[in-house]
Amino acid sequence: MNKYVKGNLKHWNETNPIHQRSELYRLKEFKSGKIQTALKPTELEELGDVKGKSLLHLQCHFGMDTLSWAKLGAKVTGIDFSDKAITSARALSKEMKIPARFIQTDIYELPNVLRGKFDIVFTSYGVLCWLPDLKRWGQIVAHYLKRGGTFYIVEGHPILHIFDNAKGVMDFKVRYSYFQGSEPMKWEADGDYADKNAKLVNPSFEWTHKFSDVINALIEAGLKIEFVHEFPFDAYQWSSFTEKLDENRWHVKGDNVPLTFSIKATKPR
Repeated sequence: MNKYVKGNLKHWNETNPIHQRSELYRLKEFKSGKIQTALKPTELEELGDVKGKSLLHLQCHFGMDTLSWAKLGAKVTGIDFSDKAITSARALSKEMKIPARFIQTDIYELPNVLRGKFDIVFTSYGVLCWLPDLKRWGQIVAHYLKRGGTFYIVEGHPILHIFDNAKGVMDFKVRYSYFQGSEPMKWEADGDYADKNAKLVNPSFEWTHKFSDVINALIEAGLKIEFVHEFPFDAYQWSSFTEKLDENRWHVKGDNVPLTFSIKATKPR
């Protein structure tokens, strides 16, 4: 790991317990069965039936989405670089009696620790900004797909990276470049997306990837793009000026700004 990824590992190990007790993740309700899935309508609809299929979840955090796919019949493997998150995911799998395999590894080291191919490779919401090399990411996705297999991602729209979403900002103000510089952006510990009042010690480091970077990484890895969709809503409250649309969606009034996108791609037979 480079120094920035090591810094992010400290950050995610610190936020793991904050996320588990947060109202955003609703972990207690998930464990009790009050909510049946942590997945959002977008990925459920677009990825479709997973019953009986093998599914590799990249950057799975502490496993709620991974186990939600397992509840729908998939044979799941989740990977994450946070040892704290993977320990939590394994404990959650055991407690809920939902079969799953969880592996702690940096995503770029995955080929050294995991063998096999999968029907589906899945990743979602807030994953790409932690990756310094999207070309290598695309190669890893392709490596783990079976011939005819499906890759699916739903993620925050790259255009949002240019706007100031600091606490209290109530309108779009361009503050950052859309294009990645020589170093990642450093974000000082000041609250967390799951708990705005959380007291953190470790900063985080994020890489900016253009929309074309994402699509080209998959194309260059030999995958066929089936669709690219853009949506005027997000699954989370991205900023102070996004409003709650319903239980699963936040938007900007007027629905005139893309907040998320999805891509489905397949590996040629």
